[in-house]
Amino acid sequence: MAKAFSKKQIERYSSPRRMAALGRQVTDALNAHPRVQWLESPFVQLYVHQNFLSDADCDLLVNMIDGNSQPSTLYEGTQREGYRTSYSCNVDPADPDIRRIDQSICDLLGLPQSHSEILQGQRYQPGQQFKDHHDYFHESEKYWQYEGPNGGQRSWTAMAYLNEPEQGGATAFPQLEYQVEPRRGMLLIWNNMRPDGTPNIDTLHAGLPVDRGTKYIITKWFRLNQWQQASSG
Repeated sequence: MAKAFSKKQIERYSSPRRMAALGRQVTDALNAHPRVQWLESPFVQLYVHQNFLSDADCDLLVNMIDGNSQPSTLYEGTQREGYRTSYSCNVDPADPDIRRIDQSICDLLGLPQSHSEILQGQRYQPGQQFKDHHDYFHESEKYWQYEGPNGGQRSWTAMAYLNEPEQGGATAFPQLEYQVEPRRGMLLIWNNMRPDGTPNIDTLHAGLPVDRGTKYIITKWFRLNQWQQASSG
C-alpha cells in the first residue's frame, strides 16, 4: 500500500496557490516577449516561438538523439501496448551546447534551471506515436510517491520541433480540437495547470503517428520545486 503524504507534504508538492503564482509569473514573461505568440484558446495557455532554435542547433540535437535513443518508456503501472512507440533519450546535460540551449528555454520562461528536468529528445519513425496523455502527474498513481518529493508537480512544458517529417506527426490537443504541425526550430509552450493552479485536463495531447519520414523533438518539463536530480547535471 502506498504511503500517504501529510497535509504539509501535499501543500509542498502540489500547492494550487503556488502553482497559480508560478503560472502568472511565466505568463507575464511570455506575454512580454515580442517573438512569442499566444495561441488564443480559452481553455489552455498555449504559446509558440517560431525559429527558437537555429538550423545548426536542430542538426546537433538530431544527431545526439540518433546516437543515444532507446525505446521510450512509461511509468510502472501505466504501460499499455502500443501507447508510446517512439524512441527517446536524455541529452547530455554536461555538454556546453546543451547547457546553452537548455538555459535559453529557462530564460524564455523566466524559470530557474534547477526547477526543470533534463532535456529529453524523442524520435518518431513511420507508424510511431504517443497516444493521448497529460504531462502533469496524476497524484493517484503509484509514481507520485517518488515524483512528489522529487520536485513536485509539473508546471510548464516546452517542446521544440527539430525537423518537419514528410507527412504526419502533428501534436494534437483533442479537447481543443486543435493540432500543431511540426515546424523546424519552433518552440511550443503550454501551462499544464489552470489559472487557479489545479491540473488542466484540457492539456490532454498526443504525438500523432508519423506517416512518412522521421520526426525529432526535444521536450523540457518544469517543476513546482527544485528537481532533485538537477544537481547531478
